[in-house]
Amino acid sequence: MPGPLEGIRVLDLSTMMSGPLAAMLLADQGADVIKVESPGIGDLMRYLGSHRNGVTGLFANNNRGKRSIVVNLKELRGVEILKQLAASADVLVQNFRPGAMTRLGLGYDDLAAVNPRLIYVSISGFGSTGPYSKRRVYDNVIQAYAGYAGVQTNPVTGEPAVFRTLVCDKATAYTAAPAITAALFARERGSAEGQHIELAMLDAGIAFLWPDAAMDRALLEDDTARQPTIGSNYQVTKLQDGYVVASAISDSEFAGYCAALGRPEIAEDPRFATLPDRMAHLADLLTTMREATASAMVEPFLEGAFANDVPAAPILTLDDLPADAQVAHNEVFVEREHPQAGRMREARPAPRFSSTPAKVGAPAPTIGLHSDEIVAELGLDPAELRAAGIIA
Repeated sequence: MPGPLEGIRVLDLSTMMSGPLAAMLLADQGADVIKVESPGIGDLMRYLGSHRNGVTGLFANNNRGKRSIVVNLKELRGVEILKQLAASADVLVQNFRPGAMTRLGLGYDDLAAVNPRLIYVSISGFGSTGPYSKRRVYDNVIQAYAGYAGVQTNPVTGEPAVFRTLVCDKATAYTAAPAITAALFARERGSAEGQHIELAMLDAGIAFLWPDAAMDRALLEDDTARQPTIGSNYQVTKLQDGYVVASAISDSEFAGYCAALGRPEIAEDPRFATLPDRMAHLADLLTTMREATASAMVEPFLEGAFANDVPAAPILTLDDLPADAQVAHNEVFVEREHPQAGRMREARPAPRFSSTPAKVGAPAPTIGLHSDEIVAELGLDPAELRAAGIIA
């Protein structure tokens, strides 16, 4: 069965992660995504991190299901080829610095003149205007500006920290993809034709962080009763032989937590019997719980936590994930042979559509793999264009 975006064509001119991941999500849902790269290096993700036979895991994880064409956009004929592709495309995604596409003659107004129905997506670090708009950014820069490093400040040392994952790149991608489908839906309903979607990583990062991290900052009146955020209480608990996470908020959860630690009497202590009691004697509670966790063992604790309906988990590594019972049951991972890289493990598209299923697309293409095929679809001569250095 076709995916929900079958028949939609996307031009992906973006590099790194924010744009490519957004375009890959559309490819997983059935869109024909054409990745347009420059001659030479192309997308830098082809060279970052672990690799085999010229294929990196980073590029493969963000570019499956796409076709690849190399076009020299510094040449007028290359620009004309891109305009021909845009004429029949539904979506274009680019994350060049603001103004770069316009200087090439490929800005929104240029391509809207060719195809008024085009959904044109411009992803940038800080936005197309403003005091920071010309600055070069990567994910860690946006994490710092968007408040992530501040939220991750160690309460003991006062040292801020960034997430060791490209959280703002991914937040931007997962913002861009539904924005694109919303624009396509509006176009199909006739409430809009084509349109320009501008998306700043800063804006997407803050929007992703704000709902919970700013639960206190959202209330501006002076008489607000201030409380710590939910996430600020998150921590890893060290037991005698390892680490776990657990949350015990309600009285029943706290009683189950103490039972799982082998210390049910703690929950019977009048100082800790109810949530208000525990908050009133927080210092005593922390001291008591540190003593209890220091002697508990991971496996008995988890068994007791699950038996007592306490939210808890072991600390799984990335190597642990494929063998986890629930992950395996959900069939989260797909293993297959990549033509160059050999055996690979990938995460399948997360949403499950009952009638228009998403699927893992073809392996991420080598650079220019489909150049001849794509220009031939435009009625052009691939050999002549290669000889002229327009495609590669």
